Amino acid sequence: MAAGFSVGIIYRNFPAKRKRVNFGKLRFYLNRRWSIIKQLRINRAIRASTIRLIGPEGEQLGIVSLKEGLAKAVEYDLDLVEVAAQVNPPVCRIMDFSKYKYEQEKKEREAKKHRKGLRTKGIRLRPNIGLHDYQIKLKKAREFLAKGDKVRIRMLFLGREMAHKEIGQAVIKKLTQDVNDIGKIDKQPQMLGRYLVMVLSPKGKE
Repeated sequence: MAAGFSVGIIYRNFPAKRKRVNFGKLRFYLNRRWSIIKQLRINRAIRASTIRLIGPEGEQLGIVSLKEGLAKAVEYDLDLVEVAAQVNPPVCRIMDFSKYKYEQEKKEREAKKHRKGLRTKGIRLRPNIGLHDYQIKLKKAREFLAKGDKVRIRMLFLGREMAHKEIGQAVIKKLTQDVNDIGKIDKQPQMLGRYLVMVLSPKGKE
């Protein structure tokens, strides 16, 4: 059974020779570069004398003393983990803490991967765009959507083009139709100054 420890953070690959730490910079650096793992009190690091105990399968085992909870965890050859310290008595669960940490890290990696996959790419069009240039823009939009990125389409109107917005709207409509098999409208076209802006997202993405 794992030894107990108090609340803290684990950070990886931090230079061992550094003795004096600027904690403001450290916090920023950790948020940017490393994974911060919140530690829970486990086993003898739990401070409460009385706890509400939950078994390894989620079963309610009632309110018991910390000593009884630790003994029960030993029976299962698992850890006693304080999962809700803010209530009285605190809630503790019998679990494999190493497995729990691994699952939390895995969820964090998946969340980061998901956030990375929701980038927004930009494509700029003009109302009088030629067929060749249109095909290039269309190809790029399809590539972005295929990679799981959103695409912000910006149609720029200059001078007298503002009086004939229907031309640019027709180009936007055609582009929407040409990516319909892999993309959908995330935000309907709207005028923002001299730009007609629309956002497309990959089908199957929220």
